[in-house]
Amino acid sequence: MLDIQTQLFEAQDIRFGPIDHEAHPEIESQWTHDAEFMRLMELKPVRPLSPAMVKKQYEAIEKQMEEDKNMFYFTIRSRADDRLIGKAQVEWIDWMNGNGYIRLGIGAETDRRKGYGSQALSLLLRYIFGELNLYRITAVVPGYNEGALRLFKKFGFVEEVRRRKALNRDGEFWDIVAFGLLNSEWRDQANGRG
Repeated sequence: MLDIQTQLFEAQDIRFGPIDHEAHPEIESQWTHDAEFMRLMELKPVRPLSPAMVKKQYEAIEKQMEEDKNMFYFTIRSRADDRLIGKAQVEWIDWMNGNGYIRLGIGAETDRRKGYGSQALSLLLRYIFGELNLYRITAVVPGYNEGALRLFKKFGFVEEVRRRKALNRDGEFWDIVAFGLLNSEWRDQANGRG
């Protein structure tokens, strides 16, 4: 399970890290020009961003983390070469009730389907339930994101809400699915009882 020696921020192929304001805006700007990634990551309308716009977003994220104390944002980096490959965050944390929301994405298409998302989700859940001690976590996924639907089910998330035909993409309406996972369910799985 979780002990003092457990690595919080490293997995087999990836590690979590902070934002690099010099190197990361250029990389993430490229991701915003990839409509597939943006539509997998975002429910709101998307648009390409310049490196300067991404840098402003990073500043806003860091300000929110510092002031509101209800968000944790991590970059996902390759352990082999320390390059940025994705992002993971816990947001909208309601400390009184122990609830939060989770988002993660692997940016470049060449880095997807290599197990990085599974490793990142495993680290993030360990942080959420082992370090932050939240009671439950929610993931909201568009119905067309089959990879994310499979990933959350694989990790024991339960479909709790399905908003039918709530998202319009290119003239087609898609479901929005909300998954939930309880701390106790995660602990049972981590201990081999799940």
